[in-house]
Amino acid sequence: MQDVAGPGRTSRFAATYGRRAWIVVALAAVLAGIAALLPGPFPSIVPLAASAALAVLGLVLAALALRAWAARRSLRRAVAALIEHDAAPGFVTDAEGTIRTRNLAARERFGRAATGEPPEPTLVRTLRDHFANPAALVARMQARAEATGAAREDVVMRLGHVRLSVQTIDAESMLWRIEDIGERGVARHGADTLSLPMMTVSRSGAILFMNDALRRLVGGRVRSLDRVFVDLPLRPNAVHVVHGAAGPVRSRVVQVEGAAGRREIFLIPDDEAHDNAEASPHMAAAAAHAAFAPQMAEPSPQAGDAVSDGLFESLPVALLRLDAGGAVLAANRLARDLLGPGTKPGARLSSLLEGLGRPVSDWLADAVHGRGRSRPETLKATRARAETYVQVTLERMPANGATALVAVLNDATELKTLEAQFVQSQKMQAIGQLAGGVAHDFNNLLTAISGHCDLLLLRHAPEDPDYADLVQINQNANRAASLVGQLLAFSRKQTLRLEQIDLRDALGELTHLLNRLVGERVTLRLQHDPELRPIRADKRQLEQVIMNLVVNARDAMPDGGEIRIETEVRHIAEEIRRDRVLLPAGDYVLVRVADDGIGIAPDNLPKIFEPFFSTKRSGEGTGLGLSTAYGIVKQSGGYIFADSEPGRGTTFTLYFPAHEREAEEPSVTAETRATPESAAGGVVLLVEDEAPVRAFASRALQLRGYTVIEAQNAEEALKALEDGALRVDVFVTDVSMPGMDGPSWVRLALRDRPQAKVVFVSGYAEESFAEAQAEIPNSVFLPKPFSLDDLAATVHDQIH
Repeated sequence: MQDVAGPGRTSRFAATYGRRAWIVVALAAVLAGIAALLPGPFPSIVPLAASAALAVLGLVLAALALRAWAARRSLRRAVAALIEHDAAPGFVTDAEGTIRTRNLAARERFGRAATGEPPEPTLVRTLRDHFANPAALVARMQARAEATGAAREDVVMRLGHVRLSVQTIDAESMLWRIEDIGERGVARHGADTLSLPMMTVSRSGAILFMNDALRRLVGGRVRSLDRVFVDLPLRPNAVHVVHGAAGPVRSRVVQVEGAAGRREIFLIPDDEAHDNAEASPHMAAAAAHAAFAPQMAEPSPQAGDAVSDGLFESLPVALLRLDAGGAVLAANRLARDLLGPGTKPGARLSSLLEGLGRPVSDWLADAVHGRGRSRPETLKATRARAETYVQVTLERMPANGATALVAVLNDATELKTLEAQFVQSQKMQAIGQLAGGVAHDFNNLLTAISGHCDLLLLRHAPEDPDYADLVQINQNANRAASLVGQLLAFSRKQTLRLEQIDLRDALGELTHLLNRLVGERVTLRLQHDPELRPIRADKRQLEQVIMNLVVNARDAMPDGGEIRIETEVRHIAEEIRRDRVLLPAGDYVLVRVADDGIGIAPDNLPKIFEPFFSTKRSGEGTGLGLSTAYGIVKQSGGYIFADSEPGRGTTFTLYFPAHEREAEEPSVTAETRATPESAAGGVVLLVEDEAPVRAFASRALQLRGYTVIEAQNAEEALKALEDGALRVDVFVTDVSMPGMDGPSWVRLALRDRPQAKVVFVSGYAEESFAEAQAEIPNSVFLPKPFSLDDLAATVHDQIH
């Protein structure tokens, strides 16, 4: 039997050889018929012999099939014997769901001896009185088991939460098992002994469970809400009419939301509901009130203990019972899990929660006396195992002639985290917008300053006494432009020239400069992944990021040390959430810059990428280094994270999407590119609303031999172009101007002059109008501030 045993193998063996036996027998019969039709005794010998051989082979195959069938039957009997005394109900069914065997537990739990009816023949019909939709459940699990060999699912039946599992025995048989799970048996027992009518309802509205009180009220077990209520749909905390066994009954409906869309529905008789008209609309509190109101009327402490151990303990919402002074009388399991150690009778609510903004005693007093509207408060749990925020709603309830409180708790940690992320995002966006606007205005000023300085330098020889002063002005203007560039980098509005970069080459070229930056007491070590893949980034800006991180590491090691720059290719199979950022799955190239310095304090770590935040002394830095790195990396489509421990150093990790290598295009060299002076000449229409910038640009182009027509806005430019005899080679225009912007007027002008070239200039980034520029042919972008040579070279390249 070893060769045919195993789930599914015996059935396949029997079916295969059974079919083959029938085929062989049929062939034997055909050959025998052919032999009978052939004339003469000798020619028919061959088909007869073949027929006899096939008949023997058919008998052998039939024997093998019979043997496999016997093995399959033996396997089923062994499985049935194995599960007979299992504590969990078990069924063996065929592929159609017909029950072949059920164990003792299944016969006791799902048999129909009490009604005198025979057991149901199929699993679906057996479970129909206990599951909401057994047909869909069985079909779904059977399909998964046929595909993978086994399946299981946790579901709710009227007797509690169970785990239904199925496993294939062979191709025609399946073993089903129903196992009770969790503490739901206790909960259901508590609900069945509760005098308050209640039910459990699924997402679709099917009634999964009714306690004894509700079954007595409506006269039996029903499966849909329309058999219970006259006036659907249900409205929480509203009075509805119930189909009572003795006639219509008015009851107030209270709902408690559960897992997977389920609802616990409690019915409070209308007279009690009227007496408690001031009850809160919060469903969980009302359910709790209804659940232990009968027991709280008893002065015996054992009654309170019974409630805590029964329904109160198992309600699917975190609850605290408090006295009027805020001392905890009882806390159910979910409340203890949420608030952490110390949540026990006698603890003060003020010691468990903080962040109210006023004394907790005042809040409790208002709730006890019904002052004001009871609204939820979001507080921080002080004793939870992790950072936890809790939304707390207080409700009054009578207890032994006094007034006590029920605190309904909801975990608001995720909500507070999202709120913090949103506030941080708004703050960063506001600072970015401010930085972008300031940078735009400064770029206009710097263009005029550095531009006119360039013009003065053209009129002064190096030996002139004023030449050194002009150089100083020019260099400081360039430093100011670099600072403005950092602001734009933080706000992610700088212009990036993305290209494919091999980090081995880029970091290798940068190493010489970095070694000079770190000094003699700090060593620099560079290590690459041998399988390193390229990334797409602006090489100049990427170098700025690495330089900023290396300088930051150097300053963190005043006594010297080692800075490590490492690269790595990493595949992330599933998305990762870290530091309020969701890192998608995919292939990434990592760049790590690590040091052994003083580290960063945990309180400062979340703020290190904010602009102007610095832990250095005044005058030692601008506070823009890390914020600039953050902006460049984010604008390049990457991510940056920091890990640090005080006294043990800091590691910055950059994630860039990995790219495949592209064929390199021939680059334009100094030898292949013509200089502006080599072929100057042409007509330029210059449109700029800032007069100093317009004056400098006009003089710069005229010095290079161009004819310049000036306009201070788009309307003037279009009016000048109404002269059909006017020839214009290039439009040089600012993007943002009062009235009509640059792209808008250029589109109108190109209708009559489609051959004209366009140079857009702006103090904002190219990305801010990239879509508009893409629609304009023969256009390029020149960011401000630009020098005389930059402007002349760009116009020259457009014309030639």
